[in-house]
Amino acid sequence: MNNLTKPVDPTELRVEAMSRLRSVLRFVLCFFCALFLLALPGRAQTAASEQKTITLEELQQMALQNNPTFAQSVANIQAAEGRKKQSGLYPNPTVGYQGEQIRGGSFHGGEQGFFVQQDIVLGGKLGLNRKIFDQELKQAETEADEQKLRVVTNVRMSYIQALAAQQTLELRHNLSKLADDAVETSHQLANVGQADAPDVLESEVEAQQAQLAVTMAEQNQQRIWKALSAVVGNPRLPLMQLEGKLEDTPRVNAEELVEKIVTESPAVRIAEIGVKRAEAALAREKREPIPDLQLRGGMQQNGELLTDGRSVGLQGFADVGVRIPIFNRNQGNIATAKANAERAKREVERVKLVMRERAATIVQNYTFSQSAVDRYKNEMIPRARKAYEMYTKKYQDMAAAYPQVLIAQRTLMQLEVSYVNALESFATSSLSLQSYLLTDGLEAPAQPGGIDQPVREVNLPMQLTASPQ
Repeated sequence: MNNLTKPVDPTELRVEAMSRLRSVLRFVLCFFCALFLLALPGRAQTAASEQKTITLEELQQMALQNNPTFAQSVANIQAAEGRKKQSGLYPNPTVGYQGEQIRGGSFHGGEQGFFVQQDIVLGGKLGLNRKIFDQELKQAETEADEQKLRVVTNVRMSYIQALAAQQTLELRHNLSKLADDAVETSHQLANVGQADAPDVLESEVEAQQAQLAVTMAEQNQQRIWKALSAVVGNPRLPLMQLEGKLEDTPRVNAEELVEKIVTESPAVRIAEIGVKRAEAALAREKREPIPDLQLRGGMQQNGELLTDGRSVGLQGFADVGVRIPIFNRNQGNIATAKANAERAKREVERVKLVMRERAATIVQNYTFSQSAVDRYKNEMIPRARKAYEMYTKKYQDMAAAYPQVLIAQRTLMQLEVSYVNALESFATSSLSLQSYLLTDGLEAPAQPGGIDQPVREVNLPMQLTASPQ
């Protein structure tokens, strides 16, 4: 019997069809693997977003125009200037009417006239008043500079957080799409007997987790954007695409920055101004016992009749007096001023220690996140990608099960997300150290003459955990 009339073996047909189907599935799997690798953040960018883009410089300019704390800083400076001017003004004179024996009695007398009274301030007390409020003016000006730094830093930090949320969302979208493709692939493999029911169920759970992660990433992006729009003073600012890369964060010397914070930060300068103000107030209280000269003089018409029948007529009078400091020598206020001066000196020390305390956490976070970024980028992610590629190849060669491919893919996904989190923590910690730990752009500046709060931070970077999850 020749080959044309030889019966066809059904087993051979099934083997041939199975072989072709395997080839097709392997091609599909390879295509998805290549798509996954291209979708990783920091490697190949996704399609351009339809959202309008905005830069960090535009956000900062918006904040400088709209943030209400700048107007508060200006008002504080104006108030300090007004108090300084008022403290050096001379007391106003007193002008009044004086009358004695107005009806005059049987002598037809009576004295009526006017007087002018003026206090002459001695001891240089007005000049010392101006020195006190001059320090308050310097404090208000330093507070204004500090507030500008707070706002700009807050915008930059919110920008970093929003940029990280944007990159995380893009990553989550790509991973969710790949998880959906994996579900479809697992169904196709199950139909031809190359995947078991648990494999299909596991892929479906992975896809649902990926979808839930997308939802969480979207909500997190909305939260961060609302905080950013509040700082720039435009709460209705629509969500936009941010330009920039987290990888561009420069590296700094953390220990040198800590010393700079302790010696040059606006908070320390304000505390030092407080010492000068307290010393000026003490000098002023010591001059208070020096009495002011009280002058009083005037003219009056005396109606008393003389022996010749004429009235005395116009006459003048003058009084000069001082208040003798016998019982009240301003002892209590001097003691209070001394205590305030000592407290102000200790305040400088306290602020420096507080800055060191707060900086210690940021330095730890910066050091850890820097190490984490290096390890994720240079060691863990390349190894995880290599393992994923190896498991994929083994699966194509029928040497590994599909769940192993899913596990390798999930590990690589988690590392990529953790890498973005580490970049965010690294950037925010670096920015916090460079900006003297001043990151709360919506906190009101301290009132002139009041106690500054150098560590009012509400936006400090969170400490990065050691887990890569």
